[in-house]
Amino acid sequence: MALISVDREHGLLTVEFQGLDRLWTLKSRLEIPLAHVRGATHDPGMAREPKGVRVTGTHFPGYITAGRFRQGGERLFWDVKNPDKAVVVALADGGAYDRLVIEVDDPRATVALIERSITRG
Repeated sequence: MALISVDREHGLLTVEFQGLDRLWTLKSRLEIPLAHVRGATHDPGMAREPKGVRVTGTHFPGYITAGRFRQGGERLFWDVKNPDKAVVVALADGGAYDRLVIEVDDPRATVALIERSITRG
């Protein structure tokens, strides 16, 4: 699971990976400029879609999808074990990823936090 936070002062969305997720994703955190965040949705169905080609990380179908993947020209970053808690963060062109698919403790609160942060600037 991951913790997503927003630092408006520095204009960053931060994803911090907890516990073994650091091992599965091969990352401890991601920092994304808020200017690159287009939106977020709670989308449990996304975690059931084809993942594409794993670039780095871990994929045990039905258990965990974590790390960098490429699918149809898109660059995705995954960290999901429980699809019901999956949040999809859409990112603007120019960054390292096109979308983040991240498992969080409270998907609705996380989506609301992200949406409030990008509409306020």
